[in-house]
Amino acid sequence: MTDPSPPAVPPSTVPITWPAEWPAEVRRIAGATNDALAAVAAGDSIAFDDAVELLGRSDSAQAGHVHAEMVRTLLEEVYSDGLTGENVQEVLGRTVRGAHWLPNLDIAGFVEVLTGALGVADTEEQTRSRPRPAHALLVVADLLAVRRGRAETYLRRALAEVHRAETIEMP
Repeated sequence: MTDPSPPAVPPSTVPITWPAEWPAEVRRIAGATNDALAAVAAGDSIAFDDAVELLGRSDSAQAGHVHAEMVRTLLEEVYSDGLTGENVQEVLGRTVRGAHWLPNLDIAGFVEVLTGALGVADTEEQTRSRPRPAHALLVVADLLAVRRGRAETYLRRALAEVHRAETIEMP
């Protein structure tokens, strides 16, 4: 039986230097996110766990915003004709099947990531739930593989959007 998942885009072998003007926390989130996505592409559970652990020591809300923005952007690009419930089911199925090498992840975490990124999660429930960086990163990795995109590109875009959203003055 063949794996229906698209082939992963190989990670770059060139180390990424994040802009010095970025705050240290943002560089830490960017580095750990990039390392985790490279580990997914390589199927390296130890490197993935290490990167997720580093994200766990970072600002979880900020990391969550970055990952949600990456998921949202990738969903918009992969499903540019409009996102349907079937599309979300497709992403969920591919991600769960692709995560077979990480057996301790629950399906509810993937659902939370997708509904949270789409803004359809119960806000009260979301505030009680624990951060799920591993789940979010696996969804991002799946969408990157489908899009055949580079993690760095989407990571930089997400960080710019989060920064813009945090600095815009609301009326």
